[in-house]
Amino acid sequence: MAKKSSVNRNKKRIALTLKYANKRRKLKKIIMNKKVSLEERFKAQMKLAKMPKNSSKIRVKNRCEITGRSHGVYRKLKISRITLRQLTLEGK
Repeated sequence: MAKKSSVNRNKKRIALTLKYANKRRKLKKIIMNKKVSLEERFKAQMKLAKMPKNSSKIRVKNRCEITGRSHGVYRKLKISRITLRQLTLEGK
């Protein structure tokens, strides 16, 4: 079983990514658009930098839904390899 603090921290990150997803997408669109003036793109970069770091999608860790383990997690099942093996041995 993983530490509760690690699991809770990851849940917080997931909530932040969902909250800021649209805002981040819009700002990144402005930054990547070469037709927009350099000044506006720079302002968008500054706004993006001021956002919480944990609102970035890349900071979310794949964790097992049952144990909270972070390594060896199958994406489709959202279960770690160890938990999957235990469940199959039990016939679930």
